Amino acid sequence: MSGIARASALAPFRIRNYRFQWPADLLTSWAFEMETLILGWYVLVETGSVLLLTVFASLNYVGTLVAPLFGVVGDRIGHRDLLALMRATYAVLAATLMTLALTGRLTPAWVMVIVSIMGLVRPSDLGVRGALVANIMPHDLLLGAISVSRTTMDTARIAGALSGAGLFAALGIGPAYVAIVVLYLVASLLTLCVVAPAKPHPADEFADGPLYRSPLRDLKEGLAYVWTTPRMRAAMWIAFLANLTAYPMSNGLLPYIVREIYGAQQTALGYLSASFAIGSLIGSMVLSLAGGIRVARLMIGAAVAWYAMLLVFAEIQTVPAAMACLMLAGFSQSLTMISIAVILMRSASEHFRGRVMGVRMMVIYGLPLGLLAAGSLIDLIGFAATGTLYAASGLALLLIIVLHWRADLWHVHAPANAR
Repeated sequence: MSGIARASALAPFRIRNYRFQWPADLLTSWAFEMETLILGWYVLVETGSVLLLTVFASLNYVGTLVAPLFGVVGDRIGHRDLLALMRATYAVLAATLMTLALTGRLTPAWVMVIVSIMGLVRPSDLGVRGALVANIMPHDLLLGAISVSRTTMDTARIAGALSGAGLFAALGIGPAYVAIVVLYLVASLLTLCVVAPAKPHPADEFADGPLYRSPLRDLKEGLAYVWTTPRMRAAMWIAFLANLTAYPMSNGLLPYIVREIYGAQQTALGYLSASFAIGSLIGSMVLSLAGGIRVARLMIGAAVAWYAMLLVFAEIQTVPAAMACLMLAGFSQSLTMISIAVILMRSASEHFRGRVMGVRMMVIYGLPLGLLAAGSLIDLIGFAATGTLYAASGLALLLIIVLHWRADLWHVHAPANAR
């Protein structure tokens, strides 16, 4: 049995392109996590404001509203080329921050400006890499490939968080950013090693060619395609809800929780971030080995468990207990997000995948909205009450979504539950 499991987990690596894309995604995710932790702590220490911390965290996602346009571009020029260009952009912006830090000219204002620019591009990275995985993998390996691909983000939150916190504490922000720039550059080169298709997939069989079509028309078709497919629309609503009410607790607010609630330093921030990631990594690995799963039902059950863990987390007052709770929350989060991605990629036809994942990235806009609202609520009613409100309202809205689309999500014979 163990031999079968190992073969199943490693099966995606039989595909040459995947052997290059996976490490490229891994290094990019490591750099993302290091930047988020280092800059979040820097902004909080320099300004002392939880509201400015949530503003900073929100700026990382300003590009979610234009994410569908990245999907259109990916469908036109190829997802490999677009992904390599995006990662080269990250390297340039990180090098700018590195230079400012090493010359002593870095300020919170400069951080906000550069993060705003990066935030226009970065939210689309996950969607474009997902579309590329779907294009290079056979259908029977898609669930395993997406699960293994998800481990790049999970290991990043472990290694990236711990190494980022360690480098920042030991050497300062400038030397830490040297490592981040190197990670982005190597990731860009590995992405270029993926063999792209000879030409992008045609937008539809009646067009003279995708480059002669209106990008706005492509975008409208992608939005309509998602809206008229019930299981895809339901998955999108659940993804939006998770970003609005669940992710703020384990993403942008962690520096505030560590410093103000637990009275700890950046090493504790690394431990908490890594704990969530360890749980997420375990979830990804478990799902990569599993077979015959009714994916929509798994998505629902995992989302309920995620919110239950957040209800507990909102009341915890010590770092060790918070680490255990975040590990369980990360496990449930991983199962939820992988299930959503599988439902979308299995439902989307090949030439719509970029646009579908672009719409998927657009719903991440719920995260900056949730962060900004949380920053104001914490000042008014405190963290515990805000966390409880977010988790309880998210759970209630999740049940409403499931009841409304129960025929598409819960019934055994629904396409979303096909094994």
